[in-house]
Amino acid sequence: MKDIVERWDLAPDLSISRVLTGLWQIADMEREGRELDLSATARAMQPYVEAGFTTFDMADHYGSAEVIAGIFAQEHGPESVQLFTKWVPKPGPDSRDDVRTAVQTALDRLQSDRIDLLQFHSWNYADPSYLDTLACLQELKAEGLIRHLGMTNTDTAHLGMILHSGFEVVSNQICFSMLDQRARTNGMLELCAQHGVTVLAFGTLAGGFLTERWLAQPEPDWDALETWSQMKYGRFIRAAGGWAALQDLLEVVHRVARRYNVSMANVACRYILDQPAVGGIIVGARLGISEHCEDNLQIFRFALAEADHAAIDEAVARLHKIPGDCGDEYRRPPYLTAAGDLSDHLESLPPPYETRTGDDGRTRVLSGTIWEELASYSRAVRRGDRILISGTTATHGDRIIGGDDPAAQTHFVIDKIEGALQSLGASLKDVVRTRIYLKNKDHLKPVADAHGLRFRGILPANTLICADIIGSGYLVEIEAEALLG
Repeated sequence: MKDIVERWDLAPDLSISRVLTGLWQIADMEREGRELDLSATARAMQPYVEAGFTTFDMADHYGSAEVIAGIFAQEHGPESVQLFTKWVPKPGPDSRDDVRTAVQTALDRLQSDRIDLLQFHSWNYADPSYLDTLACLQELKAEGLIRHLGMTNTDTAHLGMILHSGFEVVSNQICFSMLDQRARTNGMLELCAQHGVTVLAFGTLAGGFLTERWLAQPEPDWDALETWSQMKYGRFIRAAGGWAALQDLLEVVHRVARRYNVSMANVACRYILDQPAVGGIIVGARLGISEHCEDNLQIFRFALAEADHAAIDEAVARLHKIPGDCGDEYRRPPYLTAAGDLSDHLESLPPPYETRTGDDGRTRVLSGTIWEELASYSRAVRRGDRILISGTTATHGDRIIGGDDPAAQTHFVIDKIEGALQSLGASLKDVVRTRIYLKNKDHLKPVADAHGLRFRGILPANTLICADIIGSGYLVEIEAEALLG
């Protein structure tokens, strides 16, 4: 059976099964203080490995998942499995010791001296401290504690910015299904294909809603669902057009599945695996309770024809688009999470930058760049309802974020502006004017596109000027004004 399961080279030294077994349901199984027999649950991984599904995906907050996987690897040998985990730290800065402690905790739980793939999640792009954390993780990778680095729930603009900044990222784990096509419509697949980054897709079965169980069934009571996964993807269904729209899609999937004598889940999985840059899909398992190994093997025993893809694409196009870009469900409304907000994940977002209120009634933001200290100015100043933000470049510490890519630099500049606004109790929606200074007129379109993406629907007054920006390597500088109330 192992020969049936398709493999994908995530890196030259790391081959994975294209269906990864997701262990997020461990946390659900341990909900409300329930305890699992860890050794027995670890033994329940064996049928997956024997079938060829040797790659497991987990996270620091998936209950005992890392411990269970570590028990299995210790008993069967680390070479028998590929163990991926995620680190989702609280918002705000982490010291080098914090980062090392988090990685060592994962290593201890996995009973390993190296993590195959550590996937990092950032809550707030406007707080640049996540880039410092990512730099620390890259240092630990160089030490050998981490084999490869990946991102999770990172949108297209910021994944591009991270890659152009020189971070060695091999994957991005994102929600991607027939219901959720953001990876296709927002350029994620093209970006990953261009840079050799693998997309690892989760939510491919939408919490089981893309299966026979829900075909031709009445709309469920959304307040009485069985699992966190169903609660979460119930919100995706409503955002995509509701129960009737889902049933229309399920009818199409059912017809395709009958043609090949496979399950609807097989079709939903094969459809996503056929997309460019997708190296694997994560299918959840309730270890020791229900197994889907035999059904998952069917994914590799048939191929969707071009006409099948066209029929599914047509049905998908009739759905409402999930708002935002990949990962936005964890960063801005509508929060398509199990709880419908971020209460299960964090309490609050700390201000990205230091503020100081003077006797003159002005509140100033300091972002810590060398230029602010050298020339004695503030990143932003608020007086009353008015906020003025200084000309801002892609400076962070001793490096230029975005490398030599003008769009990537522009996104980081706007992140810094957004961070200053957040520190003063405002947001990008309060911006009424921007001024862009461009070093090279040939960069007009990528910079304008980035500005257009970030200020879509806000529509501030804008001026763009070609100028000789001070500082080697800087391609764009932006200043902004905001008005509250």
